[in-house]
Amino acid sequence: MTLEQLYEGVNLQDYYLGKVTQVYRSCSIAQIDNLEIISDRSRFNKSFLPNSINNFVIVDSTLGLFLGEIFENKASRKSIFEMSSIADEKTNDYHEISIDTIALMTPESNKFELAGFKTLGITDKVYIATDHVYELFLQSLEFSHEDEEPLPPFATFINRSQAQVSLKPSTLFNRHLVCIGATNSGKSTTALAILDKVVSTGRKALIIDPTGEYRDAFSDDEITKLTLGVDTTISPSKITMEQWEKLFETENSSQGAVLSEAITSLRYMKKIGEEGYYPKVGESIDEVQENLASVSNGDTDFNIELLPEQIQAESVCEPDRDNNYNFRYCYDSLKANSNASLVQKIQYQMTNTSFLTFFSNDPSMYNLLDVIDEFVHLPDASLYIDTSQLGASEGIGGMVIDLVSNYVISRDNICPFVFFIDEVHRYAKSRYSEKEFHGGLTLLAREGRKKGIFLYLTTQNPKDVSTVLFGQVGTLLIHRLMLNDEIHAVESHLDDYAIKHVRKLNQGEVILTSVNLLHNMFIHVNKSDRTQFNETPLL
Repeated sequence: MTLEQLYEGVNLQDYYLGKVTQVYRSCSIAQIDNLEIISDRSRFNKSFLPNSINNFVIVDSTLGLFLGEIFENKASRKSIFEMSSIADEKTNDYHEISIDTIALMTPESNKFELAGFKTLGITDKVYIATDHVYELFLQSLEFSHEDEEPLPPFATFINRSQAQVSLKPSTLFNRHLVCIGATNSGKSTTALAILDKVVSTGRKALIIDPTGEYRDAFSDDEITKLTLGVDTTISPSKITMEQWEKLFETENSSQGAVLSEAITSLRYMKKIGEEGYYPKVGESIDEVQENLASVSNGDTDFNIELLPEQIQAESVCEPDRDNNYNFRYCYDSLKANSNASLVQKIQYQMTNTSFLTFFSNDPSMYNLLDVIDEFVHLPDASLYIDTSQLGASEGIGGMVIDLVSNYVISRDNICPFVFFIDEVHRYAKSRYSEKEFHGGLTLLAREGRKKGIFLYLTTQNPKDVSTVLFGQVGTLLIHRLMLNDEIHAVESHLDDYAIKHVRKLNQGEVILTSVNLLHNMFIHVNKSDRTQFNETPLL
């Protein structure tokens, strides 16, 4: 592509700056010939600030058209106050800019490529880049399929209000996407802006919302909506023992063993058709163990309402041997005290009426796993799951995430979809132990891409996300971060310039960094028109 073709439709001389006068390995310096373009502020706008830095320029070289970024802009006179305007410079004064070369477009090509070791030459002419040039550069940045249809624009470039950001889905999602930012930095607005483009273009999305913030963002025609504990249930038989431990946030291995024993006892009672729990004080040890051993892998259902009573009934011990070898369980006060905290946590969970409704076999309500199984095999369907009615406990949220993650990864021949989880830091760790709730998510991050499952997570603090999970993420949307340890967690994805600006980002401003892009981008996300319950009340 030639210079005239690149600037077709505009007067090329209106964008002419000057010529390259010095060339170094690290940068190049150009002297400004067209001082009028620097001093005529009536032409300045958000996309046209030639008297500043961070602007992009085009350099017409014998090798092709170089794209460069201005990182230094200076006048030669020692005291700028001696001039009423830049145009008042004397004949021996000069004005120069320093240019960092980013990309090159050869005469035979219509897209930019990395410049590599190619450099500018003395007397090469320099022009301010237009918004069209910058959009063309963006299209060249993406390592993606040529025939893939991009998403509609969801943002503009900072300082370039007319240059819109329109990326291909694979650029954002094929190495998983995490949106990071402090409270009120615009994180949720960014999440909805991208989800809007995904759903509105007919692509599949599975949305898990712990707060109900997005419950009215999408119409019933666009997406199937479920509210756990209100219109959707799951059978207790579908939950693994590891997931029960996450749900009730067991503090140590002994509490996990007691919980497992209690559930096995309730499974036995369900098997023999009894409605109550299994009392063990005074019961024959051999008989109890024989009964529990009869519980097979198929006997998985039980009455979860009886779980607190059953855990209390597990507070037994074996007595000392007597002459008659008559062994019966005795009450153990030490075990009872040890199990008290677990009983209290379970009883607290059950005070939420939606909790017991969710863990049931009500045939009049949706079954969560059946709906998800149908969703993953439908080509154009999207699914929204509202977990806010189950309470704010991290345990139940982590259990639901783990359950859904392990279930979808076990399905075959699924249609590719985006798996969106809002506020993933809520499911980071148990409040009572060092256990992490990321088992299912980590499995998805490692293996989900092969099946077409692409994670889209939001979090306030990258330190709350498992390092193993975070290491699988290739694309980051970084809003304002303030703490040093938070910035340290993402600095491997950023250059020095971007790291210095993480604390300076305004609401809605984002640094987009990805292994699928040749260069980091500073963008401002356009707020979606869809309904979102995230307004901060006035004091």
